[in-house]
Amino acid sequence: MAEDRIQFNLQAPDKAVADLVVDRVVAPGVEGELGVLPGHVDLVTCLEPGVVRVVDENEEGEEPIEHRFVVHGGFLEIRDNAVSVLADVTENVTDLDMARAEAARKRAEERLAAKSKDIDLTRAEFSLKRALIRLNAAGGTE
Repeated sequence: MAEDRIQFNLQAPDKAVADLVVDRVVAPGVEGELGVLPGHVDLVTCLEPGVVRVVDENEEGEEPIEHRFVVHGGFLEIRDNAVSVLADVTENVTDLDMARAEAARKRAEERLAAKSKDIDLTRAEFSLKRALIRLNAAGGTE
């Protein structure tokens, strides 16, 4: 692999999700969005739920290819011009079921609005956050 490219590997507990050679990686770090270019210093950090974007610039004059993955926590390691992401849960944005994500958003909002003692508010807030991340990821925004 050329030194001007990054080896990117995304791993979920049960499977390898992606193994790509790319030009840059952008991930939701715990202290904000983390951008990685070739030659980045070695680093290990925790990830927040959000979207990991990996970009392949392609040949001159061609549109870049952007791969987007939703992660719900995990770790990112940069070492020797390679980025490894170990995610608790990960989904390729192209595989997301938007109707299901919208239904989950509505359900979570209804639970939070009800303010019932029977509702686990922390769980409902987490469900809402996951649904919003999925919906925003498919729309191309974070």
